[in-house]
Amino acid sequence: MSTSTIPESLKHFQLERVLNEDPVTHTIALLGQLQMEGGKLSSAIIRIEKTALSASSVLDVLSNLKDVQLIEHTDIYSWLFAWLNQSQDRPEVKINVVCPATEVHVRKYSAQQTILVRETPEIFERIVKPYIAAFPPTRIQWVYNILSGKSEVDKILYRDTSEDYGYVILPDMKWDLITVSSLYLVAIVQSKDIRCLRDLRRRHLGMLRGIRREASRIAKEKWGLSDGSIRFFVHYQPSYYHFHVHIVNANYIGTAGSTVGQAHLLDDLISMLELDPEDGPSIFERLTLTYGLGDQHGLYESMRAAQTELWESAS
Repeated sequence: MSTSTIPESLKHFQLERVLNEDPVTHTIALLGQLQMEGGKLSSAIIRIEKTALSASSVLDVLSNLKDVQLIEHTDIYSWLFAWLNQSQDRPEVKINVVCPATEVHVRKYSAQQTILVRETPEIFERIVKPYIAAFPPTRIQWVYNILSGKSEVDKILYRDTSEDYGYVILPDMKWDLITVSSLYLVAIVQSKDIRCLRDLRRRHLGMLRGIRREASRIAKEKWGLSDGSIRFFVHYQPSYYHFHVHIVNANYIGTAGSTVGQAHLLDDLISMLELDPEDGPSIFERLTLTYGLGDQHGLYESMRAAQTELWESAS
């Protein structure tokens, strides 16, 4: 689908069902059909998110309300509904489009029930590693396009050109590019050999420290965020198997992915690697990891069965 046709296609989106709605993050994910060039319909996921309000624009918001209706009033408290005038400077919603959407995308964006699983090194080798290896490179072609300079060139905030230890830093697609309190960047490493945190070794310390240093510098120079104002974390399991680091405002809590059971602080990963010997197996090869896994994840059934084996062997 051409990017120029997406806005018009959204007006004719044919809804099939709601995949997920989250009142906490003010998001909703929809599955349906979008019309491609030539009139052909294609499966698509539309994720709509209310954009955040910034302190610098709140007075403009209040002075430019299109309509206000009183819902309830008691003593000193009042509740109202309000509609905002359209503004080119501050859009009311942010929309992400996945088209064509595969069954994997549908599962990813669907509401999920989560269980905690324990992944021993043996379970990783037997179940998780083959699962990761089976992912076709085409699934993350968009990552390779960023790294090669074919896409999002104008968004790159920093690029380390080292072939083995290089990386890029750019805004994450979840950020509205405006609200500093919800700042969200991502660092993507150049190497294809680091699929997840299990692949980290002591030799990667310089790269990880570089990501922490350069992202902190960028946040300070561009957005005035001082040291300690940024949270760096890595997901396990990640949403895609090419190593990347999430970089967010330390006060931003609008994503479930930053919670315990999925997020691992970059500082902790660095400290653990610093304890590694110069030779021998890495700590991430020897560690048992406990994390949350949704029932729509491709690993769910096999990992749930593996938990039964762990309990039986421990009893």
